[in-house]
Formats: sequence, C-alpha cells, structure tokens
Amino acid sequence: MEELKKYFISSPSEYREGAVHVFRQKFAAQNVKSAVLYMTALGIYDVFVNGKDVQEQYFAPGYTYYPRDLFYQKMDVTDALQNGENELKVYLAQGWYCGRFTFDNKIQIYGNQPAVSWVLQLETADGKKTEITSSADVTELTSPYGYAGFYDGEIYDATTVETETGKAVPYTGAVPEHLEETFTKVKLQEEMPVKAVIQREDSTILDFGQNFAGVIMIDPKELPEGTMLTIRHGEILNVDGSLYTANLRKAKAEIVYTAGHEKKIYIPKFTYMGFRYAELKGAPYHEGMISARALYSEMKRTGYFQCSNAMVQQLYENQVWGQKSNYVEIPTDCPQRDERMGYTGDGHVYALTGSYNFDTRDFFRKFLKDIRYSQMDNSEGYIPSTVPAQGPAGIGFLNMLGWGNAVTIIPEMLEQQFGSRTALEEQYESIRAFTETEIRKMGKDQLWIGVNLGDWLMPGKNMGWMAVHNNPVSNSFIVHDLQVISRLAEALGKKEDAERYRRQLELTRTAYLKKFIRKNGKIRGDYQGAYVMALTYVVTEETLRRKMLGFLIRDIRKNGLNTGFFATEHLLPLLADHGESRLAYDLLLQENCPGWMYEIKKGATTVWERWDAIRPDGSVNESKSGGDNMVSFNHYAFGSVGEFYYRYILGIRPLGSGYRKVLIRPYTDVRLGSVSGSYASVNGRIAVAWEYTGKEEVSIRAELEMPGRIELPDGRTMNVTAGKYEYAVKIS
Repeated sequence: MEELKKYFISSPSEYREGAVHVFRQKFAAQNVKSAVLYMTALGIYDVFVNGKDVQEQYFAPGYTYYPRDLFYQKMDVTDALQNGENELKVYLAQGWYCGRFTFDNKIQIYGNQPAVSWVLQLETADGKKTEITSSADVTELTSPYGYAGFYDGEIYDATTVETETGKAVPYTGAVPEHLEETFTKVKLQEEMPVKAVIQREDSTILDFGQNFAGVIMIDPKELPEGTMLTIRHGEILNVDGSLYTANLRKAKAEIVYTAGHEKKIYIPKFTYMGFRYAELKGAPYHEGMISARALYSEMKRTGYFQCSNAMVQQLYENQVWGQKSNYVEIPTDCPQRDERMGYTGDGHVYALTGSYNFDTRDFFRKFLKDIRYSQMDNSEGYIPSTVPAQGPAGIGFLNMLGWGNAVTIIPEMLEQQFGSRTALEEQYESIRAFTETEIRKMGKDQLWIGVNLGDWLMPGKNMGWMAVHNNPVSNSFIVHDLQVISRLAEALGKKEDAERYRRQLELTRTAYLKKFIRKNGKIRGDYQGAYVMALTYVVTEETLRRKMLGFLIRDIRKNGLNTGFFATEHLLPLLADHGESRLAYDLLLQENCPGWMYEIKKGATTVWERWDAIRPDGSVNESKSGGDNMVSFNHYAFGSVGEFYYRYILGIRPLGSGYRKVLIRPYTDVRLGSVSGSYASVNGRIAVAWEYTGKEEVSIRAELEMPGRIELPDGRTMNVTAGKYEYAVKIS
C-alpha cells in the first residue's frame, strides 16, 4: 500500500512529550458491501469507526527502524459502517518514534512529531469503488489523554468534553522508503486475576501472584464522576510491605485515571508495565474494580513441560513468563524500567529456548529485518547492541562483541529448529558485512582485542574486571561467525566467499588458541564463562578439550555456578554432553546464591537480571550501571536454561534441520521424580515422559510423529518410525 506514503498528517501544535492527538474524519456511505481500512503511523495509534475499536493490535503499526522501514495494517471495517454519516476517529501517540525512550530517556529520536496516514477503500453493492484518505477534512479534537508514554504510563480524564480544536495539517517530515503489511502483532493475552488484596493505611496493594508485562483495566461503574485514581506498578514489595519502585529508575509506571459520567471500562492503549503488584490510591477498592491482562506478541504455543519437583516446575514457568513479558514487539531486556530496548545479546541467548516454547519464526523474521535496516546506517557495517538502532552510528568505545552476533546465531537457530534456510539466505549480506567489520578490526593479530562486557553479569566480577578479561568470550563469537558464514557461503554457491572465510576461520582459531589457552588447558582469566564459550565455539581438538573440561569441572565443584548471560546458555548442555549430567543437575537444583532455585526460594515468578537481585539477607541488589540502579526481576537471559529442559531433561533434539527426524535422548535424575513434556515441531509433535519407579529404575515413554532415534540411559539405541514407545531402564 505505497499510497499511504502520500497522506501523512499531523497536528499543528508544538511538540509536547506524552501528548496524544485525536483526529476525526466524517464521511457518508450507503449500501457498502466491503470496507477495508489501511493505516500506518510514525508513532502508535488506535482507531475507531462509529465508536467501535477496529484495531486489535497494540502499539500499531509496530516498532521498526523508522529511518528506512515501516509497517502498515489492513483492517476489514465493513461491519462497523452504517448507512448515512460515519465517523472515523484516530488516537495518535508518540510511542517509540518521538516519545521518551531508551535508558538515556531521549525524546524525538526518529522525528519531531508523530504522524498518521490512512486509506479507506469502499465498495458498494452495485460495484462502485471509492477511496477516502487522511488528506482531506480531518479535524483535531480535545484529547482525554493528559499524557501517554511507555515509561511513565497514562493520564486519562474521562470527564473531557470533546470539541474541535483545529484542522490536521500535512506532515512534512521524512517518510520511510520501505512499507509493508505487518506480520507480527502485540495483543492482549491472558486475564490476570487478583490473587490477594493488601490494605494499607493510605492505599490498597493488589497482588496478581505473577510478575508479567501487561496492563491494568479499571471498571469505573461505582466511581463517582471526578474521582481520581492513581495506580502505581511494581515487581516486589519492600520489607515494610510498601511498593518497591527504586528499580524503575526514571519511569513512573503509573496510571492516573479520572472517572467520568460514562462508565465504560478503561484500558491503557499506549503504554504497558512490568509488574506483579499494583498500588491503588484515590478510592476504596472493591472486587472487580481492577483487573489485568498480559500483553505480548502473538505466537503459537508449541512447548510444554511438567515435573513433580515443584521448584523445577516453577523455574520452567518462570522462563516462559520471562519470554511472554519480553517478547513485546522486539526481544526486550525487561518490561518495567526506563529501558525495554531490543537487546541483541539477550535476544540470541534465549532464542533457542523461546523457539521451543513458541513458534517464533515471524517474531525473529521481523527482528532480523530490524537488524538489516539498522546496520545499513552504521558507518562501519556493524550491528549495535540494541535494535532497532536509534539512527546512524559507528561502533563506539565498547565493541559489544557477543551482542550483534545475533546476526548469525538467530538465523542458524531458525534453520535448525524450523527446517528453513530462508532466514540465513536473507541475512547473508548482513552477516557478510558484519563479519568483514570483525576481520578489519582484528587486523594482523587475527583477534579483536578491546574493551567489552564479556560474560555479562558474571557473579563476583565487576565491569572493570570483565573489561580486561572479556576477550576469550568476545572472540569466541567471531570464530562462530566465521564458521556460520563459511558454511552458508558454500551452501549458496559463493565459492570465493566460502574459501576466504574458511581461511580466516583457521587464522582466527589458531590465534585464539595461541593467545588465550595454555597447553595444559588453562584459559586466560581462568573463569567458567571463558571455558564454556571456548569449548562451545572454538576448541575442536579432543585432548585439549578434555584438559579444559577438567579445569572447568574442578572450578564448578569448588565454586558452584559462576557464569553470566552468554555462558549460562551452554553450561548445563556442555556438562551433560561430556558425561557430567549429575553435575549439571546439581547446578540446576542448587538452592544457594547464585542459582535458579535460589531465586525461586526468594519468591521469583520470572527469571531475574542478576543472580543476586535479592541478596541472601533479603536486601535488593541496587548496584548501579551508568549511575542508575540496575536490577530487574523479569529478565529472560538466564532463562536460557529452558533449552536444557527440552533438549536434555526431555531429550528432544532434531536429527537434521526442522525435526524431519528426531533424536530422543533424555538425561534422567531421581531428584526430579517424574517428568513429561512435548514439542510441536514443524514436522509433527514429539512427546516424552519418564518416571522413577525405584531408586535405580526409570520408565521412559516417547511418542513421535516422525522417524527418529531413541537413545536410552542404559546405552541402548533404537532407530524407530513414527509411533509410541515405552522402555524400562536400569540406572547404574
């Protein structure tokens, strides 16, 4: 719908952060057989036809790299029209385009004012076709919104009297070149009932029992006109029972609602919060007055897991809710504070786990497009740590290796999990440009030595230590990039590229081994993350691998879990694959800090950003980054342990891409009791269950809709066809 580019309109008023403009267009229609509305915005919008909200998507048209790319929506509004006069009303907020956004709390990142465009195509019963566009006869109305923004929330006055304030004006700013219909949508999801009501002296705190991303809803039917409610949101409570909000930083995360004469339910449309608790002031609470809905990108659920060990089950649920809370248009870091940005590093470490929980193909198709367009305006061909980028840039002081490498890791995962090379092929030039940047930066040393975050948020080490010791982790990602692009180039028939990148791979791998790893297997810095990433991406020689594993395992036995964002994804799988499944389970189940079960003992219902977000003494870890508190209780990166659940506890893995064949190889542990789960792959459903029937005997059942191989803990291996299978296994 290229035509939309011609009809952008805006308000003539000066920019005010948080403003929501209301536009109205009246038109006549008679005997309409079909009415299709095409709409887009630089900003975010909601649209009503004759008072009916016809936009089911939240934050439409979606967050893209606005300097180059924009989505539009197509809506069938036939049923909303009437014979005679009709009214189209649009609410236009600033959203990511020019509202307050990023941890720097910038405004007007992509433009000075929001703008909106629409085309309404009508066809009458006699076949006559007409178009109504936003270019003509659009008036602006008083807005009931005093403010709307992602961080601070909404101020909404239902007593507002609707009057005309002027005419919309043509938008004269830049319009993105690329326009396509949206294929991902953020929508309202589960209802989140109030689990407990806590009455305090001057407020009421509602506990929804689950940390999540979403919105509250207010039913004002018993509120007198003019009553002002203030609702603040938080993830935890302070020791004294009050709402904890220090980790929100500059985000107010509140709703201020003034009740009017009309008693329709109020639902925020231009913000969302990350919260478990909501504090209500301004009116007594009564049952049914406040409810809530989760909010996340629409995806089909594909993975399930059940375990009789309650804490193991809770961790599974925590990582699923972490995904729901942070797959909101982009893979965000967290849903509560003044950030909520599309972090490439967080995105790729969790991507495989997320692809078991949900069908993420469209979600990542969109994110990879954001990466490509953002990269086009990077002066060095690099991919930043957050996408969509904020505009043209270079690399900066921190090289952020391990983050932009999502450009290879995510497409590779999509091929493996869903059986299609499309993402890799579409991303080839992007991968190539990124890899060439890495090669230039490595120079004659064949390594990129620089300041970086390394294995981010590794326990016990600060940013200063990691800035010096990051390079074994950071450069492992370059080795992986070279592996991916050399294989891809070969598959695409790009022989010269394939040969170039194979040569560079060997040069970089050799340089890595020489600089970072001693002959006895000890790695520079001697920390778990460095061993894990080197063993995952770099070291292939078996003798050296065994030596390095020896150092890693001794460190784990001495110090327990001690990895950050990147290495945690690979730690338990690496141990299980090398005969240390018992140790992997020890780490999964350890209840001291750092550890997943520690978080659950502290009441977590999602995965934390820091292993010690709540310290053993009950205090909140308010360590600062860039001068601000940095502690989120809903951060999915360490939820990458979900990969271990599906691939190792259940034992479901692809044999070849896309599960055309499947490997069933469960790793059992008596401490889990009984386990069951399933994954609906693109080539059929796979279900596995196992249960200890004695200390050393386990019953294993598998059901698969494709051929595969079953490998049992007692060493038996069977090639099987689709069907149901059951085995009794002795565990020595």
